[in-house]
Amino acid sequence: MRADVRWKLCWENELQLSDHVELTDFFRKTYGPTGAFNAKPFEGSQSWAGARPELRAIAYDSSGVAAHMGLLRRFIKVDGVDLLVAELGLYGVRPDLEGLGIAHSIHVMLPTLQEFQVPFAFGTVRPQMRKHVERFGRHGLVTVMSGITVRSTLPHARTDLPPTRVEDPLVIVLPVGRPISDWPAARLIDRNGPEL
Repeated sequence: MRADVRWKLCWENELQLSDHVELTDFFRKTYGPTGAFNAKPFEGSQSWAGARPELRAIAYDSSGVAAHMGLLRRFIKVDGVDLLVAELGLYGVRPDLEGLGIAHSIHVMLPTLQEFQVPFAFGTVRPQMRKHVERFGRHGLVTVMSGITVRSTLPHARTDLPPTRVEDPLVIVLPVGRPISDWPAARLIDRNGPEL
């Protein structure tokens, strides 16, 4: 079935309303089984949960959207040091294609990351994904780090919640324009915006 999957890179302003509706349905079905709260942001035609991506890698097959990964260039602070990254997130694979994997998404994005001339790609995942990302990381393409606090703003200011969220996710770093040895040692990463 993997041979039938075709990847497409789409800038956010190239997506039509029908694309957003199809992606929204994909995310509700993909994220819903992990908890109703995870599917909640994807209502109507909103095909993003926090920060809106600027570029998307979308895999399609005969059943529609098969996989997705979003990208957003931003500056983060790593222990107070400003660092340009391409944040990767909004990752999902349709349950019947779980073998498609994150590796395929990143390989599709890699030429674009190199064109952007960013030093690193960066992302976070829930600790429950540890085995999955470590299996991917053992091939040397990415480095998986734990024990780092990540602070992000909420996507919407609310009167009943603090404006920032503090988490201890797994941090994934992909060297693009610089070696991994140039990534600063960190205990705290400030996104200065919502998670992708």
